[in-house]
Amino acid sequence: MKNITLIILYAIFSLLFACKSGDQKEKAIIQQDTIPVKIVSLVEEDADMEIITSGYFTTNDETMLSFKNGGVINRIYVKEGDQIAKGQLLASVNPTEIGSQVAQVQLSLQKAQRDYDRANKLFKDSVATLEQLQNAKTALDVAKQQIQSAKFNEGYTAIRATKNGYVLRKLANDGQIVGPGTPVLQINGASDGNWILKVGLSDKQWSVLKVGDRATISSEALSGQVLQAKVSRKAESIDPQSGTLGVELALSDGKVKGLAAGLFGKARIFPSKKQRSFTIPYDALLDGGENEGYVFITNDNRTAKKVKVQLGAIQKEKISVTGGLEDASAVIISGSAYLTDGSKIRVVK
Repeated sequence: MKNITLIILYAIFSLLFACKSGDQKEKAIIQQDTIPVKIVSLVEEDADMEIITSGYFTTNDETMLSFKNGGVINRIYVKEGDQIAKGQLLASVNPTEIGSQVAQVQLSLQKAQRDYDRANKLFKDSVATLEQLQNAKTALDVAKQQIQSAKFNEGYTAIRATKNGYVLRKLANDGQIVGPGTPVLQINGASDGNWILKVGLSDKQWSVLKVGDRATISSEALSGQVLQAKVSRKAESIDPQSGTLGVELALSDGKVKGLAAGLFGKARIFPSKKQRSFTIPYDALLDGGENEGYVFITNDNRTAKKVKVQLGAIQKEKISVTGGLEDASAVIISGSAYLTDGSKIRVVK
């Protein structure tokens, strides 16, 4: 009986020692996985925001030109890239069909004129009734309107340039049959210096901009030249293809050389509206892009959390964060390279 009691006591002590040893090992593992980091408290302040984006050059007067009446294209006198002048003949359609229509209407007008003259004489001789005279007058008026319409259509058997500019696209060829309104040429008014840069922004960036806000534009094709611009228009609806809101930046100098439609450009836009933001060290930023990046934050000084942030103006060794840190109390500025979302941390000074 005594031996059994000793065996039971030995088993209990062994179990307690094993549990204690396991706890110590677990604590050692936890301590080993805890990553030392440095943090900085966040203070919200007013800051000048800078929006960095990109887009393509175009003009605000691009136009699709077409024939009012369909037919066989007689000839297209220009090709893509040609410079054009206002009023210049660009294309013509075979006039045979519309010419025949004009001739038919002219014959109808002559007949209506004869019928009216005859009815007028008969009415004076009390042979024709007033109703017959009025009917003849109505037929004459209709014929006159028809000849005006036919001559108007005859004047649109040719396409002429509506402004000084360039041919951007040639959408048809000689001998091709086109319907009324089918685009044949696309032109712009680049010769008049109406260049703009079209960019797409997020809803938050779009909301802080106002028409007239200053911007600068650069392009590799301009050999380092920086162009001054301003916000000229804000789109009132989202682009379904890109999911962004469009903004147009008009160049202050309309006589810039070396630009072409579709040329890529980078822009920095400076909203006049002040915005509340946080300023963090640049080293705290991970995977930074033009307008967004990631940082690690902590609210309990024990756990790291990775969050996406919207970026503003870049300062010396610092960067402005305009969104994403609203619910954070501190941002991790050292040790981020060893962290993952949910990592255990230990704050050091």
